[in-house]
Amino acid sequence: MNLKILKKSFISAALIASFFGCQSCQKDDDVSGQITPPTTPETVDVDFYLTKADQSVLFKKQDAGVSAYKENSNFTINVSSSKTYQEIDGFGYSLTGGSALHINNLSSANKSNLLNDLFKWDGENIGVSYLRISIGASDLDAAPFSYNDLPAGETDVAMTKFSIAKDKENLIPVLKAILAINPNIKIMGSPWSPPTWMKTNQSFKGGSLKPEYYDAYALYFVKYVEAMAAEGITIDAVTVQNEPLHPGNNPSLLMEAADQAVFVKNHLGPAFETAGIPTKIIIYDHNADRTDYPISILNDPDAKKYIDGSAFHLYGGSIDKLSLVHNAHPDKNLYFTEQWVGVNETFDNNLKWHARELIIGATRNWCKTVLEWNLAADSNLEPHTDGGCTECLGALTIDGNTVKKNVAYYIIAHASKFVRPGSKRIESNYASNLPNVAFKTPDGKIVVIVLNNTDTKKTFNINASDEPVTTSLDAGALGTFIW
Repeated sequence: MNLKILKKSFISAALIASFFGCQSCQKDDDVSGQITPPTTPETVDVDFYLTKADQSVLFKKQDAGVSAYKENSNFTINVSSSKTYQEIDGFGYSLTGGSALHINNLSSANKSNLLNDLFKWDGENIGVSYLRISIGASDLDAAPFSYNDLPAGETDVAMTKFSIAKDKENLIPVLKAILAINPNIKIMGSPWSPPTWMKTNQSFKGGSLKPEYYDAYALYFVKYVEAMAAEGITIDAVTVQNEPLHPGNNPSLLMEAADQAVFVKNHLGPAFETAGIPTKIIIYDHNADRTDYPISILNDPDAKKYIDGSAFHLYGGSIDKLSLVHNAHPDKNLYFTEQWVGVNETFDNNLKWHARELIIGATRNWCKTVLEWNLAADSNLEPHTDGGCTECLGALTIDGNTVKKNVAYYIIAHASKFVRPGSKRIESNYASNLPNVAFKTPDGKIVVIVLNNTDTKKTFNINASDEPVTTSLDAGALGTFIW
């Protein structure tokens, strides 16, 4: 059946306006007018994966629940692959030092089973395709460290004492095992703090980078990328600083936008260029409430030429603000790089919020990645630094050889398994009670992710191919549909 003819007969005038990449133009319309039913078979070859808010179904393929469209007045999600947006790099997690510790301590068989489950995408495996790691320690290591820690009063601007030996204990062995499963997985590195001897307060917590050490710190990044490459690990991208406006974490660094612009344009960018390093440079890496930070840096053409894009978290602001950065500099990419799941929050609320704001919201606002925070912790939410996060629930809870899957595992699975790298977001209309996002994969499949953002069961239609469907989701449920 010709898709253009089908869509003319299928789309009602009362349907909401299409969503053109910006959540600020969302319209809420849960009731469409009656539509003319196309001629379709009784059953449709659509895969449907479901997670329910009450945890009675956890990312399971459904044998029933998707039927051929029959005339009704329910809301219709209309999908068009003729309009494309950003290309997707992947979905995944931060592989913190603590995550690597717990995974590396599993028995050989359990470690292999877990890594296959996470990083393969056949069968029931979920196909994580992007990881973020810390350059040095994050606050989910047992203690802060850098790759050039020196006694008080000493400096090493030539990086003669640079060493990633600490990462060789757990992080690098786990990364090598992951790369053996998926050699194409992309890895982003983010620093929480430079070596303390470079900082104004000589401490891992807070302080700023001294201007006289800008060149030395740029060389530190070069040495890092080269050292990881020597281990067979390609760092696809680095962010300049994790949460540069949050110097209260341990470790952390205050880096104002003007300082980051100077560091990138006069030091880090030229250092990568001189060393022939193709690793992408990504700025900001903080909350959606300060879009002025990345925009101001990108407004500097001398800095912009070295920058691939901007990274975001959502501990402040609203996800639609990310489109402001895209609109200001549409030639630069956006990445969603971190959001934690609180241990004291409920499964159903986390499922709904993270699916709506991140899997759907971040991608509808131009992000090439969606990454949840820590992949794994134990039941005590350890390790963490003194002052680090004490409530961060991992996607996995690992106690010895026991592995429990938590809500972030299922949130990412709904996208990572099917929306493979190289997929492109495509057009779909939006309603606040049925938020959704659609993609076309490199092998031509259509993937539509839908959340029931209400407290009642919702029946609706999806018009994504020559064979539209009618389906339903229970209150708070998340569904992925694949044609």
